[in-house]
Amino acid sequence: MVNLNHYLKIAEELGIQLKQVDETVSLLDEGATVPFISRYRKEVTGSLDEVQVAAIRDRIQQLRDLEKRKEAVLKSIKEQGKLTEELEKKIAAAETMSVLEDIYLPYKPKRRTKGTIAKEKGLEPLAAKLYEQERGWDITAMAESFIDADKEVLTADDALQGARDIMAEWVNEDATVREKLRNLFIEKGNFVCKVIPGKEEEAAKYRDYFDWTEPIKTAPSHRVLAMRRGEKELFLMLDTCPDELDAISLIEKQVLKGDNPASEQVKVAVKDSYRRLLKPSMETEVRLYSKKRADEEAIKVFAENLRQLLLAAPLGEKAVIAIDPGFRTGCKMVCLGPQGQFLAYETIFPNEPQRKVAPAAAVILQWVRQYQVTAIAIGNGTAGRETESFVKSIGLPSEVMVVMVNESGASIYSASEVAREEFPDLDLTVRGAVSIGRRLMDPLAELVKIDPKSIGVGQYQHDVDQSALKTSLDDTVMSCVNGVGVELNTASKQLLTYVSGLGSALAQNIVQYRNEHGPFKSREEIKKVPRLGEKAFEQAAGFLRVRNGSNPLDASAVHPERYALVNQMASDLGCEVANLVQDPKLSEKIVLQKYVNSDVGLPTLKDILDELAKPGRDPRQTFELFAFEEGVNSMQDLKVGMKLPGIVTNITKFGAFVDIGVHQDGLVHLSHFADKFVNDPSDVVVVNQKVTVTVMEVDIARKRIGLSMKSDPFAEKGAVKRGGGRPNQAPNTREREAEGDLATKLALLKSKFR
Repeated sequence: MVNLNHYLKIAEELGIQLKQVDETVSLLDEGATVPFISRYRKEVTGSLDEVQVAAIRDRIQQLRDLEKRKEAVLKSIKEQGKLTEELEKKIAAAETMSVLEDIYLPYKPKRRTKGTIAKEKGLEPLAAKLYEQERGWDITAMAESFIDADKEVLTADDALQGARDIMAEWVNEDATVREKLRNLFIEKGNFVCKVIPGKEEEAAKYRDYFDWTEPIKTAPSHRVLAMRRGEKELFLMLDTCPDELDAISLIEKQVLKGDNPASEQVKVAVKDSYRRLLKPSMETEVRLYSKKRADEEAIKVFAENLRQLLLAAPLGEKAVIAIDPGFRTGCKMVCLGPQGQFLAYETIFPNEPQRKVAPAAAVILQWVRQYQVTAIAIGNGTAGRETESFVKSIGLPSEVMVVMVNESGASIYSASEVAREEFPDLDLTVRGAVSIGRRLMDPLAELVKIDPKSIGVGQYQHDVDQSALKTSLDDTVMSCVNGVGVELNTASKQLLTYVSGLGSALAQNIVQYRNEHGPFKSREEIKKVPRLGEKAFEQAAGFLRVRNGSNPLDASAVHPERYALVNQMASDLGCEVANLVQDPKLSEKIVLQKYVNSDVGLPTLKDILDELAKPGRDPRQTFELFAFEEGVNSMQDLKVGMKLPGIVTNITKFGAFVDIGVHQDGLVHLSHFADKFVNDPSDVVVVNQKVTVTVMEVDIARKRIGLSMKSDPFAEKGAVKRGGGRPNQAPNTREREAEGDLATKLALLKSKFR
């Protein structure tokens, strides 16, 4: 059922029109995906992009969940016989779940508490009189009237204590008090973090938090998650609260009505309520609030890093040799055909301790000739640089490229069910080499087979809300896959799974149909795939590609529902559709306004024209060869002041990690990104970007490398360019410590994936 208030709220929050929200929600409710809506329903939504469509999807779900909770709350209170018109209006007006729960708290079924026990003793009337705080009462005499030995109220003090217990719960259940106190915790509260006594040595990686105080409101994501992780690992104690006097004063302003003996009893109840009830409750809420905010930021960083990695430039359909390097156990080497098919396998031993250089070189050179190899992909793990140096020394033809490939997660893939399905007869070490080679050829097609959390571009990915993380990463992968387009006749089941409207079951059916009937000759033919109906075809067809098919438009992003329109354009120009696709000059003659109608507007027509100009174009950048500095293969080769080429491997809010070819990523701290102030590293670099960095610090014992991207990083007073001195602004900072030595963890992660 349509809730107009929900649509109005979303429209206001996103700064868009009510009609755009209405139409988008309708499409989503009909089962349309975010990529499909943003790409093929621009006239309906007013050209909303993927981010806006996803925001509408998520917000409408939140509001609907809130509405369901309101219904449950109303039902509960009504069954208690306590629902009033005023209360019903308050519930209807609640805009957040926390406000709704505050309203419901006095009516929520409770376990037996001090307050309920006092009520059972008949002390609620006494509490009510005290809470009114009228002058002139003899509260001792009043309390004495409630003495009842049968109810274990033996003295006036017993009666007053019970009344205070009841008032403490009233204060705790006051929605206004809770709202104002919640705001105080968020606006004025601090994280107060201390090391657990006796854990100083074990908790060394968290030493910046041994005595740390920071405002909740401004604490960055990575520090919040670091403190929580330290607490979870039982190294740190973490408190989240404002000054107690401020909190109690705020509550007293809401409930005190005078200055008399009754008010003094209320004051005592307020202190008890804060310390025993409100503070723990608010602390829990604020911890959840700060965690959610930190999660959102970390997930956002992770998703953007993943997008950049997935959309890395592909080498393309060319034969490659892929090497998973090693020392003692040798290098696992495979040859792959232009479509990534497995051709040959060999283990070579060019490195220590065997040093069988000649036989290894002979095999590589033979394969290069035999399979017409264009590039050699070498994993960047253990022995990677040594293997690269060897390969470059064997006299390869000049046209053969040697490329270092980030192998994070390759071993995860090699041991997965996906890899076993693809290569049931190959050892897992060989599958790892296959993954390295395919990553060079098409990073997107290969990386979708691996859990994004294993790719090595996240920040605290195991600490954040796993459901929210999965939703965000699934959205990111789906956006990338559909943005690039998928070749129907070569795509793996995993890649097809992310195509709009398909999913795992239909992807499997497509692969099975393809295996049984041969390559698809057109998009239309996928309608013959079992269980793939008209709705799935509508959602998926525009993102699938059939090259050299019966219809030239099948290789483009033009949706089949617009083929008739393109046919009309070709007819009006007196040519065939194939001519229109092959000759860009013909499409330049098309007058778009002529084809505008009630279903198709200029946004879609412009998209069609773009596709006709470059049908099926890959939006990713063209592959460019990159090489690390010759002779710099380990941390021992580094010297302060060196300028080196590198590749960005991971971006966080406090900096970026850069692979400079020494088996340990270095950190460019936020303060060393540029000569001018930089607020966000993602404004300057992206994952896989080639950069030039200056070595600022080398700490071999702790496996830390400090880097800078400034034009003159040693310009600060006291900095030393070379010779072992420590630069003034080396990025060995609180932020890096807060990450729990993320650089080291990334190194350990890579070694784990070997």
